[in-house]
Amino acid sequence: MASKSFKASISDLSTASDVLDSQNGKPPLPPQARVTFARRTSSGRYVNFSRDDLDSELGSSDYLNYTVHIPPTPDNQPSNPVSQKVEEQYVSSSLFTGGYNSITRAHLMDKVIDSDANHPQMAGVKGSSCAINGCDGKAMSDERGNDILPCECDFKICRDCYIDVLKTGEGICPGCKEQYKTTDLNEALENWRSLPQLPPPSGMSKMERRLSLMKSSKSFLMRNQTGDFDHNRWLFETKGTYGYGNAIWPKDDGFENGKDDDIVEPSEFMNKPWRPLTRKLKIPAAIISPYRYNASNCRPNGSSWVLLGMESSPSNNDAIWLWGMSIVCEIWFAFSWILDQLPKLCPVNRATDLNVLKDKFETPNPGNPMGKSDLPGVDVFVSTADPEKEPPLVTANTILSILAADYPVEKLACYVSDDGGALLTFEAMAEAASFANMWVPFCRKHKIEPRNPESYFNLKKDPTKNKVLSDFVKDRRRVKREYDEFKVRINSLPDSIRRRSDAYHAREELIAMKEQRLKKEDEPVEAVKIKKATWMADGTHWPGTWLTPAADHSKGDHAGIIQVMLKPPSDEPLRGIGEEYSVIDLSNVDIRLPMLVYVSREKRPGYDHNKKAGAMNALVRASAIMSNGPFILNLDCDHYIYNSQAMREGMCFMMDRGGDRICYVQFPQRFEGIDPSDRYANRNTVFFDGNMRALDGLQGPVYVGTGCLFRRIALYGFDPPRAKEHSAGFCSCCFGHRKKHAGIANTPEENRALRMGDSDDEEMNLSLAPKMFGNSNLLIDSIPVAEFQGRPLADHPSVKNGRLPGALTIPREPLDASTIAEAISVISCWYEDKTEWGQRVGWIYGSVTEDVVTGYRMHNRGWKSVYCITKRDAFRGTAPINLTDRLHQVLRWATGSVEIFFSRNNAFLASSRMKVLQRIAYLNVGIYPFTSVFLIVYCFLPALSLFSGQFIVQTLNVTFLIYLLIITITLCALAVLEVKWSGIELEEWWRNEQFWLIGGTSAHLAAVFQGLLKVIAGVEISFTLTSKSAGDEDEDDFADLYMVKWTSLMIPPIVITMVNLIAIAVGVSRTIYSVIPQWSRLLGGVFFSFWVLAHLYPFAKGLMGRRGRTPTIVYVWSGLIAITISLLWVAINPPSGANQNQIGGSFQFP
Repeated sequence: MASKSFKASISDLSTASDVLDSQNGKPPLPPQARVTFARRTSSGRYVNFSRDDLDSELGSSDYLNYTVHIPPTPDNQPSNPVSQKVEEQYVSSSLFTGGYNSITRAHLMDKVIDSDANHPQMAGVKGSSCAINGCDGKAMSDERGNDILPCECDFKICRDCYIDVLKTGEGICPGCKEQYKTTDLNEALENWRSLPQLPPPSGMSKMERRLSLMKSSKSFLMRNQTGDFDHNRWLFETKGTYGYGNAIWPKDDGFENGKDDDIVEPSEFMNKPWRPLTRKLKIPAAIISPYRYNASNCRPNGSSWVLLGMESSPSNNDAIWLWGMSIVCEIWFAFSWILDQLPKLCPVNRATDLNVLKDKFETPNPGNPMGKSDLPGVDVFVSTADPEKEPPLVTANTILSILAADYPVEKLACYVSDDGGALLTFEAMAEAASFANMWVPFCRKHKIEPRNPESYFNLKKDPTKNKVLSDFVKDRRRVKREYDEFKVRINSLPDSIRRRSDAYHAREELIAMKEQRLKKEDEPVEAVKIKKATWMADGTHWPGTWLTPAADHSKGDHAGIIQVMLKPPSDEPLRGIGEEYSVIDLSNVDIRLPMLVYVSREKRPGYDHNKKAGAMNALVRASAIMSNGPFILNLDCDHYIYNSQAMREGMCFMMDRGGDRICYVQFPQRFEGIDPSDRYANRNTVFFDGNMRALDGLQGPVYVGTGCLFRRIALYGFDPPRAKEHSAGFCSCCFGHRKKHAGIANTPEENRALRMGDSDDEEMNLSLAPKMFGNSNLLIDSIPVAEFQGRPLADHPSVKNGRLPGALTIPREPLDASTIAEAISVISCWYEDKTEWGQRVGWIYGSVTEDVVTGYRMHNRGWKSVYCITKRDAFRGTAPINLTDRLHQVLRWATGSVEIFFSRNNAFLASSRMKVLQRIAYLNVGIYPFTSVFLIVYCFLPALSLFSGQFIVQTLNVTFLIYLLIITITLCALAVLEVKWSGIELEEWWRNEQFWLIGGTSAHLAAVFQGLLKVIAGVEISFTLTSKSAGDEDEDDFADLYMVKWTSLMIPPIVITMVNLIAIAVGVSRTIYSVIPQWSRLLGGVFFSFWVLAHLYPFAKGLMGRRGRTPTIVYVWSGLIAITISLLWVAINPPSGANQNQIGGSFQFP
């Protein structure tokens, strides 16, 4: 095929953005604005396109030579011609790269992985080759992967060659030399369609077509919000037909039938009761009332009781310093306890109704006669950064669980962010996409749970339980065999990539030596040094990070990469084939797969890439251009979907009445691979089942970094709808509500939905959008679409800011090369410069705990969040069970909290839209690490008491003991009641208390010093990724639990343990050998020392490792610390009768 060359030109979008930037005083884009598309074939040939040429070729009037007078309705939507499907195949088979000062290229890959790929949606799928000499492209195919043959001679031809033949070859078939029956390209494509389809109307851009339904619905929504009528009572199926389905169009006074002129009313719909999607379940009063009473009287009164007890005891003037230290610590503990306890006074439980969700959104009704899915789209983000610490097999299993989720296939898209740009991750994702061809239909056919293959095949229960199909055992055995082979391929990828790269490198060296010999025939040949590149399966250089880092190919310096692993599925179900042609029988199973995209943002030296938050913001922008799902689910690479209906559970809250004010739905984190005793409180059930459930009764739970379903428009920094209606100010109870501005009150709600600022009269100015969101017009144009598609159904008069039923049944726009190129530009390293990304828009920068800050900003703008606890765990992941890894994880969280406390995200500076108790909860998030300073002093008090022979009171009289007993019993009763309403076990509560002291005396204390260093001296803090286990079957499941890795964080707990043990020995010896034993002082000190040691028991057990194997460094440190403390104590308090002028009393070194 003759190559086509076009003159590169600046795209319309880039030009428009530059003009807009010039008007706003913002400098235009860098020189990267000149974008060229280059299709590289395996033969090394490039076919170059500019964006203008692509747009003119794919969207020219030749394809749109007639207009349709039938307006688009939910059951009569324009479909995409085969040319667009072929374009999608071209896009999904190309690896797009680009970035700052570089050309955007589309590398057409003949194969993505070494193994075969046979699903028609997958990139690199094996297909027929073009029969034109010199062309190595693939023949045109339909959605099933079948060849499209334009001539009766069955001559196979690719898309580019076919266009060339029709445009320049007078329509002569290159095979039989006969003229094609249809020489008009558009007419030829029409003949290939299996069903009558309508092209998009001419004269409209892609974004205008996507907005057309929303614009036509404006009058519907305005009338619904004013309450004049409920459109669902009028919009219903009639006897008259219009186009391919039925349609009803509104008149000024109401709805009229498609045939008759009488205004009609569906009596059957009026009689149907409206049902909510969610319910709020209150905690029984018999449990919550005693809890609230004890919580309000426990710690404050307990502190006063202890003080009264101390005053009733004889004063101990010799230990006034001991008494003062204990009082200061007790006061701080009381303050910290109040901050922790107040937000827990209003816990709630919630329940969803999935049957109602299906009835409203996926059942034929007047607004959706065909019963297509009316659910909004969901973009799932999976983040990974280092394939060595985050094994690709773990990430691949997470991807497979997402692709197999029980959600409409055409509404689901999965984006994998590889922040390391590793070829290993890329090929592992391609292998996962290939294996999904069998795994996903198998899950749908037999309703498999969980849909993570590694977890499913490791289940201990009977797999045949509740399985009704007779071929389940046979299918499971075959899929298990395929999965074992899949794991072998994944685990062998590192060696395969290394061997492949070595082979290609050796070939390149030989070629270079031959060229050198030809140039210098008589001279001796010197060794040729060539950069050792990393090679892909199709024999080209990997544009990301190389195994041997080089310029433009290292972790912090590589181009942006986007690969559509699985192209967007068709709108209609695609049934599989029978058992005679496949491993398992899929004849009655939908084999479509959700869209899967690999993304690695551009990184260059000199740019702050903002770690995970920057990677997530890059995904937000890229997904907005490619799929623009109004909701975003973010997951860590080791957190997979354990409940296939988890997204539907979350959607119940978003689509319910008032759901438009919910910014995110947070799911609890559940973990696998935890030791049965949960030694280090890895499950963290006290927080996830107690604190988070309690916050759900306020303004909502905090965002914890994973397992969260976001509303895209909330991530963009917009205020919630009806913000002033729900937030009248901090002192509204005293000064009343302010009146709304008259102009704003008369503005339609859909025009007021996109609003920023603290007042209702501050609406979004689209001319200023590039200053906030950047120069991408496609990104800016997608914002109102995402806002509209994320609205709940307006199926009740009380539903405000709703949308029409059936509005989201239109098929998704196909991907084209210009769209992917725009996505490449928004993930470049320079795109966020002089924008609000990371400041107000997207994930917030400036903290190692970007998740908490991001959720805080949303709550601060008036949004609400919801906590969704499902009967079957929604997601499951892994947690570090090693002591050192666990301490480093807690250190990272605590350091982020200290950063929050010293930043403008401190809850003291929150706006009036945040509720008081919610503000206290966020205040506690920033303050809790500082408790470590008082906690470590408190842990040394018993030892100091035993060393000095004094106690905080002169004697343990009855009054003091009674007060102490009362406060102890009250605290225990409070703990039991909290365990009762939260549903956790008492052992879990005790493990949490133990690790609170372990973390408080180690990681929290270090976090305070690190945070102060960053604030005062500007010392940046860096953390390493927490290693994830790949789950090797040959190793012990809990091998990491017994592994001891030394860290400086262990020093404070070791010191506390050794000092208290030595103090107990000193106290007992002194009391036994004294003339007048002071048993009361000994008992008081020993009791509190044992209290400290009981909390540190898991830490001491962790130091022992397996079978008591303790590292030598522990003994060395323990001995040195014990000797030092003993010498210091002898020097400070020498024995009686010794020479006081001699340091150390009578103690002398020999």
